[in-house]
Amino acid sequence: MFDIGFSELVVIGLVALIVIGPERLPRVARTVGHLLGRLQRYVSDVKADINREIEIEELRKMRDSMQKAASEFESAASSELAKAETDLNSSVAEATGSAGPSPAVAAADQGAPPGEADAAPPAQLPAEPPVEAPAVKPFPGSH
Repeated sequence: MFDIGFSELVVIGLVALIVIGPERLPRVARTVGHLLGRLQRYVSDVKADINREIEIEELRKMRDSMQKAASEFESAASSELAKAETDLNSSVAEATGSAGPSPAVAAADQGAPPGEADAAPPAQLPAEPPVEAPAVKPFPGSH
């Protein structure tokens, strides 16, 4: 901090001894030591607060960049999904355009619910002859 050597400290101590006197010098030295300790603690607290603020600012910058990246990803994904949806709809329209409207579209045009137009009539199964159950014989000795 200050570039004070041992010889300067000895000179300061001798001047303090002469000015303050030998009786009050220990009490003054103790008080000066306490004040220097408080000063050092205050400086270290200020340094810690500054470092904390710097870290908080870095975290805010990181958070903002992550939010920006997430929003860019979300917009890119939604635009790709919209493009895929448009492509699929146009493909379906082209496929059904040449063969006429689909049953669901035709039913919607006629006012029928879409589920009824899509349902195929139930398939008729061939009639099978009834199966006769075998006759049950009683256990021996149960008469």
